[in-house]
Amino acid sequence: MHEMSLAEGIRQIVEDAGRSQGFGRVRAVVLEIGQLAAVEVDSLRFCFDVVMKDSIAAGATLTIETLPGTGWCMQCARSVPVTALYEACPCCGSYQVQPTGGTEMRVKELEID
Repeated sequence: MHEMSLAEGIRQIVEDAGRSQGFGRVRAVVLEIGQLAAVEVDSLRFCFDVVMKDSIAAGATLTIETLPGTGWCMQCARSVPVTALYEACPCCGSYQVQPTGGTEMRVKELEID
């Protein structure tokens, strides 16, 4: 389950920000996760709660904003919405679609005390 390592990475980002910015407690973490990022959100939520114990974000709420998937169809030369990797272009049916958005994951915001 790679969600545990993702949660550990989030913890590292939170703790690094706490040290560099001088805050002591994080009440909320907001993540942006792309629709094509292959992250199981329920598993990440569980792992987040486990990993954040005994950290400056212990008990913090986790908000996840989902970013839509997009791709560039090489066949019809269009930017198209994509809901899954390796799916056909909704315009022309070609499978030559390169993901251009929705594969990312980032910490967008921290609510601190």
